Amino acid sequence: MEGGSDPALLAAMLAEDAVFHSPVVHTPQAGKAVVMAYLVAASHVLGNDTFHYVRELVDGDEMMLEFVTELDGTTINGVDIIRWNAEGKIQDFKVMVRPLKAINKVWEMMAAQLAATKS
Repeated sequence: MEGGSDPALLAAMLAEDAVFHSPVVHTPQAGKAVVMAYLVAASHVLGNDTFHYVRELVDGDEMMLEFVTELDGTTINGVDIIRWNAEGKIQDFKVMVRPLKAINKVWEMMAAQLAATKS
């Protein structure tokens, strides 16, 4: 997000068998193309002028990034939990969002963004 959400840069960072865990989709989404679709959509939905990271924790091949942003007057507080594989590629990416009002707003806007990219 801080690097401008460049899809080419993101693609280079993802493992072919990467897995994405959405705060609103029950089943993990597997495969580089699927993970790319979700993360690019998220960058369009969440990556506005109010988006900023407020905390970063790193432990070996794992990282937790806490972020805050605002969508349509709703303040969103979220966490990205990222794990890299032995080759330094993102293997697992989990997003958690609070409060419930924020989850509902993210779900609504992500669904619209994903539908627009499939058209």
